[in-house]
Amino acid sequence: MNERDTLKINNKGHLEIGGMDTVDIAKQFGTPLYVYDEKHIRVMMRAYKDALNKYYGGHGLVLYASKAFSCKAIYKIAAQENIGIDAVSGGELYTAFSAGFNPAKICLHGNNKLLSELELALDNGVGLIVVDSFREADILDSLAAKRGVNQDVLIRINPGIEAHTHAFVQTARTDSKFGFSIFDGSAENMLTYLLDKRNLTVKGFHCHIGSQIFEKQSFELATEKMLCFIADMKKIHGFETETLNMGGGFGIWYSEGDRAHAPEDYCEYVKSIIDVIKAKTAEYGLRQPFLMIEPGRSIVGEAGIMLYTVGAIKDIVGVKKYVAVDGGMFENPRYALYQSKYSALLANRADEPCTEIVTIAGKCCESGDIIAAGVALPEAESGDILAVLSTGAYHYSMASNYNRNFIPPAILVNEGKAEYIIKPQTYDDIVRNDAVPERLK
Repeated sequence: MNERDTLKINNKGHLEIGGMDTVDIAKQFGTPLYVYDEKHIRVMMRAYKDALNKYYGGHGLVLYASKAFSCKAIYKIAAQENIGIDAVSGGELYTAFSAGFNPAKICLHGNNKLLSELELALDNGVGLIVVDSFREADILDSLAAKRGVNQDVLIRINPGIEAHTHAFVQTARTDSKFGFSIFDGSAENMLTYLLDKRNLTVKGFHCHIGSQIFEKQSFELATEKMLCFIADMKKIHGFETETLNMGGGFGIWYSEGDRAHAPEDYCEYVKSIIDVIKAKTAEYGLRQPFLMIEPGRSIVGEAGIMLYTVGAIKDIVGVKKYVAVDGGMFENPRYALYQSKYSALLANRADEPCTEIVTIAGKCCESGDIIAAGVALPEAESGDILAVLSTGAYHYSMASNYNRNFIPPAILVNEGKAEYIIKPQTYDDIVRNDAVPERLK
């Protein structure tokens, strides 16, 4: 799956997504604007489901990772495609509940879940909660007891895998804030601790090694370590895992540098995990666990683009040329955080040859407010529509009102039609929660 599956250049020389001309989209909805191709999202959800069916007899569940992009519409799509979701906050849970999503197919994560979040999960019958601290185990057991329920849980395990990705999104390093280490005995200690809880039932383990990972070997090694740990826990404590959640983090195409690594078929990631599970369960005499996977970025990442209007252009001769747009780090902070690379083009002149290298700058009052650097474009003019590709994941979900800019709206495009899935903000929205103390009036 790559950018060609959701985008094309039409006979006007304009970029098209989901059967709609992006120039027409910009005229109708304005910019900056998040644009999602519904068909692409559904294709990706089905691809992962099909992989579980083909290679594992359907003995598992795809969980859409909410942190990539959370709104009511995405949960409606997930429900229609018969997959589950994972959530990492009360806000994500509430959004899913508001969309009528089945709580039994929700898995709640977090290294420091709030009391209110645990209460919300229990009161609404969330299927699985991933325990990530001894304190959380005590609180959850007490809350479950007060409600007269027994809550199914997984234990977050750190297998110590350092995948080849940005350090900020590696979640299974030895010094990670997430999970319990296999190697220092804390994972085993957490298991025995939870097995003594009267109101919690341990179903198995959860492992997530990071994000934007291309190497199948990283997932294979993590799976090997998890199966070895599972075998040890059966031998030592008589506990056999029913459920194994191997997380996600499968990498997507952002720029030319990713082209050699991004897979043509994401099923290969799932197959590589399943192959290890089958081999190791046979070797260790284990039953094959119910397998969960959490693809988020790879479901929505390439399904989304960002549309901007070019404004000021500043050429520092012999140094750098800036092309400024009407967005910025308030709707895409990933360059500021990770120096993330992107591909971009002029949507209204998509068939023209690139003649210069520019830096795409945002409108925030920050020198570091950059959308993308080293981008090849035709010579841009004020008023051009700029499209940045692969912006479907970790853009809206990380957006803010920095400098009191609007968080842009989002639309869903399907077969030539577009509708809002996140409505535009207004200035009233910006000041809605402001309060003036009586003494200042």
